[in-house]
Amino acid sequence: MKSLWNDAEASKYADDDLGMRVYTSRLLGQSEDLVLHGGGNTSVKSSQEDIFGNEIEVLYIKGSGWDLKTIEKAGFSPERQKECLLLAGMDELSDVEMVKQLRLALLDPAAPNGSIETLVHACIPFKYVDHSHADAIVVISNSETYKGQLDSLFPELLILPYVMPGFDLAKQFDTAVKEGLLNGKKGVILCGHGLFTFADDAKESYELHIEAVNKAEELISDKRLQARQEAQAENLDLLALATIRKEVSQLRGSAVTIKVDQSKEAVGFSKRSDVASIATRGTLTPDHSIRTKRTPVIIGDDSAKSLADFQQDHEAYFARNAGPEHTILDPAPRWAVWKDAGILSFGVNRKEAGQISDIARHTANGIQDAEALGGWCPVGEKDLFEIEYWELEQRKLNKGGSKPMLQGQIAIVTGAAAGIGRKCAEDLMSHGALVVGIDISPSIESFTGPNSLGLICDIGNEDQLKNVVEQTVATFGGLDLIICNAGIFTAGEYVEELDSNKWDLTLRINLTANQLLVKHATPYLKQGIEPAILFVGSRNVGAPGPGAAAYSVSKAGLTQLARVLAMELAPSGIRVNVIHPDAVFDTDLWTPEALARSAERYGMTIEQYKTRNLLSTEIKSTDIAEMCTALVGPLFNKTTGAQIPVDGGNDRII
Repeated sequence: MKSLWNDAEASKYADDDLGMRVYTSRLLGQSEDLVLHGGGNTSVKSSQEDIFGNEIEVLYIKGSGWDLKTIEKAGFSPERQKECLLLAGMDELSDVEMVKQLRLALLDPAAPNGSIETLVHACIPFKYVDHSHADAIVVISNSETYKGQLDSLFPELLILPYVMPGFDLAKQFDTAVKEGLLNGKKGVILCGHGLFTFADDAKESYELHIEAVNKAEELISDKRLQARQEAQAENLDLLALATIRKEVSQLRGSAVTIKVDQSKEAVGFSKRSDVASIATRGTLTPDHSIRTKRTPVIIGDDSAKSLADFQQDHEAYFARNAGPEHTILDPAPRWAVWKDAGILSFGVNRKEAGQISDIARHTANGIQDAEALGGWCPVGEKDLFEIEYWELEQRKLNKGGSKPMLQGQIAIVTGAAAGIGRKCAEDLMSHGALVVGIDISPSIESFTGPNSLGLICDIGNEDQLKNVVEQTVATFGGLDLIICNAGIFTAGEYVEELDSNKWDLTLRINLTANQLLVKHATPYLKQGIEPAILFVGSRNVGAPGPGAAAYSVSKAGLTQLARVLAMELAPSGIRVNVIHPDAVFDTDLWTPEALARSAERYGMTIEQYKTRNLLSTEIKSTDIAEMCTALVGPLFNKTTGAQIPVDGGNDRII
């Protein structure tokens, strides 16, 4: 661990306590080995004037919801230091009441709630306090061999036993300060939790932190290379992956996405003969249990049995430790060791899955390091339960709140580079879905984001369609929804003049491609969460016109395909429906010139032509997208084989 301190950069904050605090906090936040997804906290004691001109001692502490990697001044909560010390000196105080009182002690009512460890920082009689859950420190304090040697290994630090964060931890520090235990010390190792360092100078406090972590890393380094096993990943069993996702989703009560880690380190960990023992002893630091639960599930050849055993174990763990005030959480794992295949992380969205994946990676490495140091011996079950079922976390359950309509569901949308397809993809994502958009246009690659994937695909090519399905499952863990929107429109030729190549191409793109996509997707849809397929048909199915035979026939065939699929797939719970739009003018297909020509042909103005339906309303791509989302969503979860017009009312159809 190396110091990132830069004198030139730091000099910008020489007369700005809070600015300096932001600077050094970001230095800590740059290392995942110190701070992971909001973990750790920092503070500075300073002063400011209140509205009456009175000088007030202020504790600026990292606010809840902020990350040290990117924190700004607004991310620090300005707490009245005097009130904080009075709270820490109380004999008893519930964590809920502590949070309430700290809220009242804020100098700025718009500021975020301060860290749960605010009172700990207040107790420490130094200007700057740095706290992290440094992997190396936690590993050593969770090592059977070294946990008893910490005093001699780190004589400059006070070693304290694990105490749950909140008021209990504040009392531990308050007592240590009042008894003089911090005298001459440069920091504190809280066993199983992390490291605190402190000084009246920001650079000194930060570099004391780096120095302690570096010492711990050097103790580990000799054994680390032999501790961490590595192995090459084999081909991922995609159908088994989709099955695991379905089973975990059912336990969670919500669709989940999976982040798959098949790195050499993850696969090596999954291949360890002792992995079922060492991976299920506890978390790297108890704070992680709020995100990851107490243990991962170990998935063997029978995933259903593995998950049933995990559920039973969680329920027994709850029964052993719970009181009447506790409500059991869902029994779904947050991560898994998939034997011989790697590590899986589950989340209701990609952000959660990614955060859990990072924690799982650090945990797997830390477990192996500690095991090599004489045995992995983390904080006990009761302590983990107190964090996972913390009073503050239990209160969140009662707040409820609705989840996004399609949260965690995984969709493929064809023709998603622009127009109706792009609007469909965006609307699905706005309701919580993870979307793979495909298109023959290279511009589709710009669709790729945290919750989306844009893939170039010629839907007339079966191999490319098969690859899209497999890449979707490998990326997100499964497949639930398909919106078949891509198509081509050929018009202006009567049948006697129609080029056979144009006929074949139209049927290939508008009909056969959709059949092939469904063919390769169906095995995964059968393992999907509330799975559905939607075909974008056309008003031409019910009201064809001359000169568009290939288009009209292909869309009619697509509609018939949907009817057959509705009957074939219903036993697997897969719904299949069709939407029939009329002309949608806010797409690339309708250039201003083409629109003007068509309006002139009918003897209408452009506005009259765009609203030539019974309701005299223009049909826009957003209208189609919203109906598509509704049809694949829960509103129509008992509808299959239906054909829904979105055309403003067509007298020929009616």
